Amino acid sequence: MRAQVEACIEVIRPALQADNGDVELVDVDESSGVVTVRLVGACGTCPVSTQTLKGGIERIMRDRVDGVTEVVNIAEAEAAIDSAV
Repeated sequence: MRAQVEACIEVIRPALQADNGDVELVDVDESSGVVTVRLVGACGTCPVSTQTLKGGIERIMRDRVDGVTEVVNIAEAEAAIDSAV
């Protein structure tokens, strides 16, 4: 599954790079189907990055890779943890 996710990211990456952003694969949890990524560059600070993540990256990945259930941005998860502390 990880290899399929990596291949899918390579298909998505040029569109993100065209806007001076990018995506890095952090983890693939094959048991839950959750893919963890980090949005970087312009995507990391863009106010609509959640829409890019859910409406673009996640939708494409769920269509192309069997077993993917969700794509999460680790930066958002880290921010939620930091604000809870």
